[in-house]
Amino acid sequence: MDRLDTLAVFVAVAEQGGFAAAARLLQRSPAAVTRAVADLEDRLKVRLLQRTTRAVSLTEAGQRALESARRILAGMEELDAVTEDVAALHGSVAVTAPTMFGRLHVLRLVQGFLVQHPGVAVRLMLLDRVVSLADEGLDLAVRIGALPDSALRATRLGEVQEGIYASPAYLAAHGRPEAPRDLAGHAVIACTALAPVPDRWTFPGAAVVVVAPRLVVNTPDAAVDAAVAGLGLANLVSYQAAAHVAAGRLRRVLSAHAPPPEPVHLVYAPTRHLSRRVRLLLDHLADGLRRDCAAIARMATE
Repeated sequence: MDRLDTLAVFVAVAEQGGFAAAARLLQRSPAAVTRAVADLEDRLKVRLLQRTTRAVSLTEAGQRALESARRILAGMEELDAVTEDVAALHGSVAVTAPTMFGRLHVLRLVQGFLVQHPGVAVRLMLLDRVVSLADEGLDLAVRIGALPDSALRATRLGEVQEGIYASPAYLAAHGRPEAPRDLAGHAVIACTALAPVPDRWTFPGAAVVVVAPRLVVNTPDAAVDAAVAGLGLANLVSYQAAAHVAAGRLRRVLSAHAPPPEPVHLVYAPTRHLSRRVRLLLDHLADGLRRDCAAIARMATE
């Protein structure tokens, strides 16, 4: 572990008030954090932290070391910023997003970013599961839904909402359901990505409706295509249906029975040392996705 890294770990422990909190912040094991501080104390030949069973506090030497460490780390950040400003912007950034949301919204923004910054490469992982940024070597992640307790930093972009959609032709032929119980008499398209049990659809208030799917698919884009083709009613997320609603190919039904909206966030590691290329892509995605989320909310209504 290099000296700057041990200084950063020491500062995190001091500011968080303990090894466990610092480990969560840095996404490292408590043992690795403890070892880094011990290495720094061995190198400086002085005790920096007073450890008790309940708390960690700075010694007098630790307080002086903390002030110096902060100055050193701030100086390195300034040096990195100057270096990156002088040199052409190079390097790679790794991003993950839900598959369909990424294809419809994130990919387009990444393409624009790459045109603006030809020296930067982007690795875009489109996955319908939550992955660890640290384990997968990721810099940024788009997350839909409530965020778990985490040390990751998050920028809120907007919100999306599940809803029931069908084509105008289907509704003209079969009528419009007015309550969830009416779905029992309709052809439905079930997507196991949203409903793991395809013949049970849950609505707010713990209402569960038993349906008889005419088609079961495992990807949202397949459910969208089937709904547009008039095969039945589909439970979709607003960003999946918005463009088709705006074009008149789908209509929303049962909006009064929709679940609460889900937030959309852009998350990233709480490092002090966010590179300029990561910061630039973060800001680019945040600006673009905020606009997209606002547009989705306008388009995906009845």
